[in-house]
Amino acid sequence: MANILVYELDGKIYINLTNKCTNDCIFCLRNDKDDVCGQQLWLDDENSTAEDVIEQLKKFKLSSEIIFCGYGEPLLKFEVLKEVAQYIKNNYPQIKIRVNTNGHANYVYKRNIVPELKGLVDEFSVSLNGESSQEYNELSQPVFEGAYEEVKKFIKACSDEGIDVVASVVEGYKGRHINLEKCEKIASDLGAKFRVREWIPNGYS
Repeated sequence: MANILVYELDGKIYINLTNKCTNDCIFCLRNDKDDVCGQQLWLDDENSTAEDVIEQLKKFKLSSEIIFCGYGEPLLKFEVLKEVAQYIKNNYPQIKIRVNTNGHANYVYKRNIVPELKGLVDEFSVSLNGESSQEYNELSQPVFEGAYEEVKKFIKACSDEGIDVVASVVEGYKGRHINLEKCEKIASDLGAKFRVREWIPNGYS
């Protein structure tokens, strides 16, 4: 089976760069399914290049927005993401680029990568996932200590760089509720907008 690097949902184009992730979120769709609305997003390998992504991208009628989001953390393929985003901006400057991320990239690369994406990424959607490090760890199950603080620092770095950033939480996972008011205040204090993603069994919005 060929790697599905580009797919379409609800009229929007998504890019699935990797299956690797520094979280193992308990609500992640990939824990329960092999597909998203029929799109098989498990990759055969992790060797895909920017050229591979662009080749698949050319087969789609591009919409007003392209989102880097799949079965892994897209910023773990940072150089590929940059190259693809540059191609999109060079050839389709009217298209908005969004990156859905867990906000761990600066920790992974041991530097602030956000300035390198200014002019390439129009919006970051960062998974805040809770009001405290304890709640974050329970829900997101990160592979390293201090992940929640890294997420908040990443959100602030996006805001400081003048890039639109949205802090998101998943609400209602198997009847579990989080304090949305507190989470929204955290987002606001970091300079971010706030979004609630309602959990539904076959995938969340």
